[in-house]
Amino acid sequence: MSIPQIVYKGHGTGNDFVMYADPDGVYEPTEDEIRFLDDRHFGVGGDGLLRLTHPRFVADLSVEQVADLEAAGAEWFMDYRNADGSLAEMCGNGTRATALFAQRLGYMDAPGGEPLRLGTRAGVKVLTSLGEVPGLGRNVFRIDMGAWKAGESRAFTVTIPDHDGSAKGTFVDMGNPHVVAVLEDRTGRGLADDATLPGVDDLDLTRKPVVDPVLESDQNAEFVRVDAIDDDHGTGRAFMRVNERGVGETLSCGTGLCATAVTLRKLTGIGDWTITVRGGTLRVVVDDAHVELTGDAAIVGKVELL
Repeated sequence: MSIPQIVYKGHGTGNDFVMYADPDGVYEPTEDEIRFLDDRHFGVGGDGLLRLTHPRFVADLSVEQVADLEAAGAEWFMDYRNADGSLAEMCGNGTRATALFAQRLGYMDAPGGEPLRLGTRAGVKVLTSLGEVPGLGRNVFRIDMGAWKAGESRAFTVTIPDHDGSAKGTFVDMGNPHVVAVLEDRTGRGLADDATLPGVDDLDLTRKPVVDPVLESDQNAEFVRVDAIDDDHGTGRAFMRVNERGVGETLSCGTGLCATAVTLRKLTGIGDWTITVRGGTLRVVVDDAHVELTGDAAIVGKVELL
């Protein structure tokens, strides 16, 4: 077995992970081991696997990538794999769970201390520990998610098998690919006038959405209801659900939350969003240069594998 005997279970607003530390680089998991650990009936159960290690111990990184990460101050790396065993470029909720794990292990300062510069396949992400934040949680971290890229608004058509109707989606690159569709708009601004899919609460996201034109990379697909916009304060509130590539529906998706806020900023001009997902509530702030994601994380258990 190429995984340690002791693993941990953690989550970021319900997006859950099997986790372990590998400071010596001796526990690189196989795809079969990942699928076993993340199986909710026969394993520990999770949306993915988080291995906390040093960049030089991540087999798929080139020498140049390792050098760039280390030069940027990333002593630690979040080696994230989807539940089906595939590699993932980035996981926003996973970075918060990883940061809390690193904090508990003494690899990151307590709230008020120095931020953690965490290596990922999408570059270095800087995480600041905020501690308890009313409305967001007890172990809250703010992540500078870095730069974003977005395509033309509503350039994709999104359907769901066995659902009537469709919606227009916007492509957003957050280090991993997303297509975001607004299905409902309670503000009366016409943000969902082209959507004929059922409401966000009524979707069956166990079925993988179909995106046209097809993206070779596949994508996460987000479905959004806009609940309120306060023009005076430049803020908005929304609700989101997501189907993640390689996983299915998850209770939360950090990069998906960021992609949603980017899309809503393109449509409304508002860049400060409080977004609720089935696993909790987070805040996302978008400007021209980057995205900040703020939300809770938890470590819920320690598991001895037999």
